[in-house]
Amino acid sequence: MLFVYNPKAGKAMIRTKLADILDIFTAGGYEITIVPTRRHGDASSIVKNRSEGYDVVVCSGGDGTLDEVVNGMLLSDHRTPLGYIPAGSTNDFAASLAIPTDMLKAAQIIVDGQDFACDVGSFNDTMFIYVAAFGLFSEISYSTDQQIKNALGHTAYILSGGKSILNAHAHKLKIIANGEEIEDVFIYGMISNSRQVGGFQGIMGPDVKLDDGEFEVTLIKDPKNPQELNTILVSLLERNFDNELMYSFRSNDIIIESDEPVSWALDGEAGGSHKNVRIRTLPKAIDIKVMYQ
Repeated sequence: MLFVYNPKAGKAMIRTKLADILDIFTAGGYEITIVPTRRHGDASSIVKNRSEGYDVVVCSGGDGTLDEVVNGMLLSDHRTPLGYIPAGSTNDFAASLAIPTDMLKAAQIIVDGQDFACDVGSFNDTMFIYVAAFGLFSEISYSTDQQIKNALGHTAYILSGGKSILNAHAHKLKIIANGEEIEDVFIYGMISNSRQVGGFQGIMGPDVKLDDGEFEVTLIKDPKNPQELNTILVSLLERNFDNELMYSFRSNDIIIESDEPVSWALDGEAGGSHKNVRIRTLPKAIDIKVMYQ
């Protein structure tokens, strides 16, 4: 087993649980190589350059650490099952896979669980595991100070979201998907493969499948008055995307073009600014240890 963990993720709880986690893996028959990350990019590099002798790669950290590990695995030339011990502030993707936040229970799933072949997204020349987003709310996760995340958890996202509403910048975009073109002005867009985003369960509805080869796409138009803004907020709260201010559809290949650079977030981390983006599904690209198939 190659065990890569972020010692600073979340409230750094991994430090108090590490010995017990390793005991579970040892009892499961694994010989373990343990590598803590020290800086951004470490996890991706470590996993990309791993030897072919490992039977499983285990990642412990937040969604950003998981994103790095998935990128590293897909950039390598061999496929290895992935185990995940969530240790971040929100752990959206773990929640989607019913992986518990209890670290010892998550470790036991890696020993006893089954491989689930999960879709991954490509974003130009990089990968993301569960969400690519721009505009309102998309910068919340990576712009919120880690200490605030640790202290307030989901509340930090809500507080930062309120600030984003006041400073929302709309983007005029052309979007090509499913053989159709959409041209409009948007304050928010999200391409996701997750049952939870930003700590909010069921935000994309009850029928999200993580292995169907398609992502859920949500686009929110720029409201022209307070009434339209209220309609959007109510629609989000009620998970009702069927209105004239929002687009909601599924696709496996989306092209997004703009005249000015648009800032993106990938799995809650900064994804850079881009004028032209192509997002495609990589069907069943990663095998993740879960308790169901």
